Amino acid sequence: MSRIGFIGTGHIAAPMVRFLALKGHEVFVSERGADVAAELAASVGVTMLPNQSVVDRSDIVFLCLRPAVWQEIATPLTFRVEQQVISVMADVSVASLLDVIAPATDISVTIPIGFLERGGCPLPAFPKAEPLASLFSPENPVIELSDESQIADHFAASALLSGALTIMKDGADWLGQQTGNSAGADTYVASLVAGFMRDVPKDGQGRILEARSALASPDTLNRAVVDAMEHADTRTTIRTVLQSLSDKMRGVT
Repeated sequence: MSRIGFIGTGHIAAPMVRFLALKGHEVFVSERGADVAAELAASVGVTMLPNQSVVDRSDIVFLCLRPAVWQEIATPLTFRVEQQVISVMADVSVASLLDVIAPATDISVTIPIGFLERGGCPLPAFPKAEPLASLFSPENPVIELSDESQIADHFAASALLSGALTIMKDGADWLGQQTGNSAGADTYVASLVAGFMRDVPKDGQGRILEARSALASPDTLNRAVVDAMEHADTRTTIRTVLQSLSDKMRGVT
């Protein structure tokens, strides 16, 4: 088992802390985010410490700070050359991280989502999968990236969640108006999508298209919805907004 520390203890860190603590790792959390840290100490037995003490007692350190303040908080800290550092901070470059955590050089950047503690959360990792794979897989697939710019692409793609939920909400609203049962409509749509996606393989072999093609065969209800979305050119809209988000994170104007 590893000794793992978290600098910044908020809603992003908490699911990872719970997952790792329940796996038997020794986890230390910083006092930054004291209310969440205290709850984690009470619920899963982690230790709350000042920031430098977290670093001193950890072999692996997670940086879970807001990008606007991370340098102010992390720069005064003293890291060790053999430590592994994992950043979950958006729009913070590897070069900037290496400047702050020196003499440590072993770094990974990833994007955790809140459901990680229940499994099934994809974790893009740059520049390497370890130690993320050892800590979080097989419950959560780790996807090693070949270029730092791909982190911005994955952050942008994570925004697809809100788009999918918007479509689901619109559908549930329509169904609720039709049936006069808004609660039942919400339950139906959420369960319909969640249940179907549970059984779609996540093996990287084009299963999303395969599943859609199986549903949207010619002259079916599902094909009618796909045709309407293609007629409205939603594909171009989605690609345009995702590219815009990725460019913004890269500083492309």
